[in-house]
Amino acid sequence: MTFRTEKDSLGPRKVPADAYYGVQTVRALENFQITGIPISLFPRLVQAIACVKKAAAYANMELGLLDEERGNAIIQAAREVRSGKFNDQFPVDVIQGGAGTSVNMNANEVICNRALEIMGHEKGEYQYLHPNNHVNLSQSTNDVYPTSLKIALTWSCADLFKELDLLVESFEAKGEEFADVLKMGRTQLQDAVPMTLGQEFAAYAVTIHEDISRLHEILPFLTESNMGATAIGTGINTVEGYAEAVCRFLSAITDLEITPAVNLVEATNDTGAFVLVSGMLKRISVKLSKVCNDLRLLSSGPHTGLNEINLPAMQPGSSIMPAKVNPVIPEAVNQVCYQVIGNDLTVTMAAEGGQLELNVFEPIIAFNLFQSVDMLARASLMLRKRCVDGITANRERCAELVHRSVGAVTALSPVIGYEAAASIAKESDKTGRPVLDLVVERGLLSRDEAEKMLDPLAMTRPSAR
Repeated sequence: MTFRTEKDSLGPRKVPADAYYGVQTVRALENFQITGIPISLFPRLVQAIACVKKAAAYANMELGLLDEERGNAIIQAAREVRSGKFNDQFPVDVIQGGAGTSVNMNANEVICNRALEIMGHEKGEYQYLHPNNHVNLSQSTNDVYPTSLKIALTWSCADLFKELDLLVESFEAKGEEFADVLKMGRTQLQDAVPMTLGQEFAAYAVTIHEDISRLHEILPFLTESNMGATAIGTGINTVEGYAEAVCRFLSAITDLEITPAVNLVEATNDTGAFVLVSGMLKRISVKLSKVCNDLRLLSSGPHTGLNEINLPAMQPGSSIMPAKVNPVIPEAVNQVCYQVIGNDLTVTMAAEGGQLELNVFEPIIAFNLFQSVDMLARASLMLRKRCVDGITANRERCAELVHRSVGAVTALSPVIGYEAAASIAKESDKTGRPVLDLVVERGLLSRDEAEKMLDPLAMTRPSAR
C-alpha cells in the first residue's frame, strides 16, 4: 500500500494514497475502535450528510461566500456521495467522542478530495480546496450532525412505515378470513366470553395501525433544523440570511420541509425530538411484542396447549425432541422488541446527559435510533412473510373450547341476575352439565329463550334493543 502524508493541528499522519478520506478520519480510526460498525453501514446518514454539504455549498455560493468553481465541485462530489458511490470511504466507527466531529470531518474530507479530482487536482492538495475552509464553510459539526441525523431518521422511518403498513394489511386479511371462527376470549388467562378469531386478529391490525399514526404525528419534529447555528447557536462564522438559505436549499434537495429553528441556541443543545421518536419506537415494540406473545400462546401445544391457531412450521425446533416445532418467528420478534426497548433507555440517558450548549452524546443516540428503526422494519417483514401470512385456524378446537366453557353464562346475567348466573356457572363447572340444561331445569328461562341468549355468535356483538 502506498501513502500520502497529510497533517492537521496535531501533526502529520500517513493516509492511504487511494483513500478519499484524510488525516482526521485516520485519527478517528486510531482512536475509536468500539463497535466495529462503520457509519457506511448506515447509508441514510451518509446520504443525509451529503445533502447538508450540498445545500451549504449552494447557500454559500448564493451569498457570495464561495466561488462557483469550488462550489460546483463540492456540489457534484456531494451528489456522488449521496448516490452511494463512496460508501466504502466512510469507515469511522458509529460511536465516537467529539459529538460527531469525526463523522462530519470524514464527510468533509471525502467530498473535498473528490471535488479536488473534479477540479483537476490530486487528493490532499488542500491549497486548492480545503475540507474545513470550503466544504465546511458556514458550518459546524454541531449543526451538521444533528440535522443530518434528523433527515436520515425521517428517511429510515419511511422504510419502517412501509413494513408496518404491510403487517397491518396481513392482520386485517386474517381478521376477514377468521371472521366466522367462534372461540373463547380470555382475561387473565381465564375463560371470559365468546368472540371470533377474526375479531382478535382485527384488533392486532388496529393496535399496530394506531402506532403508525402516532409516529407520523411526531416526525415533523425532525424537520426543524439548527443549520446556521454553527458552534453553539450564535451563528458565528455565518452571515445574515444563511440559516434561511441553507434550509431552503436543503428542503429542495431532500423533498422534506426543513425549517430553521426559532432559537438556534436551544435547538443546538436540545435532543428532545430524538427522545420523542425513540419513545414511539419503544411503544411500537411493546405492543408488537405483546401480539407475538399472543400468537405463541394461541398456538401452544399442539396437544397440551390452547392450539387454536397453527403457525407456519419454519424449522425443526429441538436437537433432542423429534418432530418438535417452535414458534421461532414470534420469538425472534420478541427479542428485537426487547432490544429496541433497551435502546430507548440509552437514548434517554444520552439526551439527559447533555450539558450546557451542546449534547456530545448524539453518536450513541444515532446508533441506537438507526438500529431500532432498522431492526423493527426487518422484524415486521419477517413476522408478516414467515408467520402471519401462513397462520391457519383450528376451527374444531376453537368450537370445542367454546362448547366446554361456562363463560357463556355471562350473557344470562342481565336477565336472571348475577347471583343466579354465578350459581349455574359453579354447578356446570362442578358437574359438567350444560348451562342451557341447568337454566331450563331451574325454570329461569324457557329452552327457546335460553338457546337464543346462549347462542355464542350472538355474544360476539351488542344485542339489539
